[in-house]
Amino acid sequence: MTRPDHLLAVLRRNPDLVRLAAGSFDFDLDRAEHVEEVRLASGAPLTAVAGDDTGGTYFICADGAVLYASSEGEAGLIGASMDEALEILFGLPGWHDYTELDLAADDEALEAVFNRTEDEIRGSYGPELDADRSTLLSGVGLRELPRRELLHRLQESLLRTEPEFLLLNADEGCAYALLDRLRRPPLWQAVLAPGRTDLAWMRADRTCWDAIAGDPVRRATVLRAAQYDRQPGDLQLLRVLLLQEVRCGPTEELRLAAVLVALHGETEDHALLSSLRESDPDVHFLLGGFPVSARALTQWAADFDDSDYGQDPHDEYDLTWTALARRQGRTELARAALIRILDDTGPRDGALLGSLANELKILGDLGQAIRARRLHASLQDDADKRGAALVDLVSLQRLHGEVEAAWQSLRRAVTVLDGPPPLPPTSQLELDLDLPKPSCQTFTWRELGLGVRVTEEHFLITQAAVLLGLHEVAQAALRSGVTMLDGLAHPTENLRQAAEAAQTLAATRPA
Repeated sequence: MTRPDHLLAVLRRNPDLVRLAAGSFDFDLDRAEHVEEVRLASGAPLTAVAGDDTGGTYFICADGAVLYASSEGEAGLIGASMDEALEILFGLPGWHDYTELDLAADDEALEAVFNRTEDEIRGSYGPELDADRSTLLSGVGLRELPRRELLHRLQESLLRTEPEFLLLNADEGCAYALLDRLRRPPLWQAVLAPGRTDLAWMRADRTCWDAIAGDPVRRATVLRAAQYDRQPGDLQLLRVLLLQEVRCGPTEELRLAAVLVALHGETEDHALLSSLRESDPDVHFLLGGFPVSARALTQWAADFDDSDYGQDPHDEYDLTWTALARRQGRTELARAALIRILDDTGPRDGALLGSLANELKILGDLGQAIRARRLHASLQDDADKRGAALVDLVSLQRLHGEVEAAWQSLRRAVTVLDGPPPLPPTSQLELDLDLPKPSCQTFTWRELGLGVRVTEEHFLITQAAVLLGLHEVAQAALRSGVTMLDGLAHPTENLRQAAEAAQTLAATRPA
């Protein structure tokens, strides 16, 4: 494989090759500037190298793969290397029309499509398409391959676009649509695959049980596999998984394991689950409604199964699979799925937005977590809920280095939590603030844990602002934080320490 910069250098040294590439093959080295700022979701580097006459752009990725982004917000990987990409671009001019061609079609049908497209190109750019193709390929030292093979490589590359090469609008963080509509396996298949392998292994060889059951991630994945592939002979291995999982406390996997064991209806398992419930109040709560009689064990498990589990992975909550992918270390798989879900989330999905913000934060993608939390906060009609969501947003923005934005969000949170001033409900001020309705409460938010948290954010923002040289923000946050601290009935020791640290740092680094 030739280095991408070498191939492009060869093109640039020969003006005739540059002209041919930009003509019939629409690969123009003078158009290496996209219509908007973009980045890969993974954060990997991306370099624009050429464009076409529709406003689309070709990018080289860190591993040498070539990504194409259209001006209409679609993107796809078109080659694993610059060699492969140029062989496709020069060998299949008009390739945009081929992204969904059926590879199972016979040669005659495919050739008819190729010839029709190339005849149109000849009509626009001249009849020398075949000669130009040979000149270009030989000029940069590439092969002229059969068009069916090139089509296969193109579609194979397109299917690799996600998760590693998911393209985002750099300002808004929204994902580009896929360039093609090729069928892809659902997320659950990729996530569940190692669990299915482990489950088959456990069924065949008891000596592997300790290794698989002792690994929290493998155990969680194999439990999900067992959920969708149930066999009467699995009871003993399910008991092993259950007893290992109970050591982790009241997890969702523990309840799943309990249900799968209980579905077998054995009296000894009723006694086992009863003892587990009695040993831990949280497990007692997790296995709610547990029957007193062993005869009702199967029905209890069936009710849980119908409401929470089932046997069709398509019915499972999407965030179950993204969380499991994250736990498996498949960060980009989880990230791409979460961003796609976030992009598709509407104004009725407030709870989902909150969950997405949490999952993206755990994943380490603070930028996307901020986007989700901001949307989540905007959908809250209750003052306390919107204020709490804004405080979550403050924390994310501060951790992401957006200290000025965090300070503005914190001021907004306090305004929302305090409620509007006592003016007529139709006043212009209330309309301008877009404040939610205040909630009925016995205690004010300043007397509760939220008051401690908001006060602490003032001091954390103070410290972050001082380190960034934002002295006006630091002084304003510190003053407000001290005032709030003085008004708290029960400040924590950690809060006092945060205040002291902020005051010390602000004093040692004056404006």
